[in-house]
Amino acid sequence: MPLATGPLIARRILLYGVTGAGKSTAATRLSQLLGVPCILADELTWLPGWVSVPDEEQRRRIAAAVAGEAWVLDTAYNKWKEFPLARAELIVGLDYPRWLSLGRLVRRTFSRLVTKEPVCNGNVETLRVIFGRDSILLWHFRSFKRKQARMQAWAAAADGPPVLLFKRPHELESWLDGLASAAPPRPRRPSG
Repeated sequence: MPLATGPLIARRILLYGVTGAGKSTAATRLSQLLGVPCILADELTWLPGWVSVPDEEQRRRIAAAVAGEAWVLDTAYNKWKEFPLARAELIVGLDYPRWLSLGRLVRRTFSRLVTKEPVCNGNVETLRVIFGRDSILLWHFRSFKRKQARMQAWAAAADGPPVLLFKRPHELESWLDGLASAAPPRPRRPSG
């Protein structure tokens, strides 16, 4: 779908992108703008100690999470992507260049190493995690081309939900700003 069509509002949105693109941050902002729940996949798929939730349990959790009438989901893992794809009304793809997404990922990962900011159910980055065989940095290299190809295939497909494919962060920001300006004002709580 061309960006020139202006803001497109849907109630069930899959936000997908390459590792390090900023999917969770964008999904959180989009859910706030639309007033719908934000589903962060890593919160449903990781246990404390960086233990992966078993595949069947991940599938159950995601199926339940996307059964609602309104949501923004920040990714779709291959092992359960059919659930959000079957319900999504819109896919927002963050198809950023490798240098940009990898740079963001490296900064975020090492910042979390220093600050010990908890993510994914209380997990923290450690040198062992960063440089281990399940490293998020290695995952970026393993998954980058596959995720790009998947987004481009979804955008080219005649069936399925419409796809907004953003190549640069400023394109996404412009679209979100358009949504923000088009959104009706939210009711305020009376003070006092």
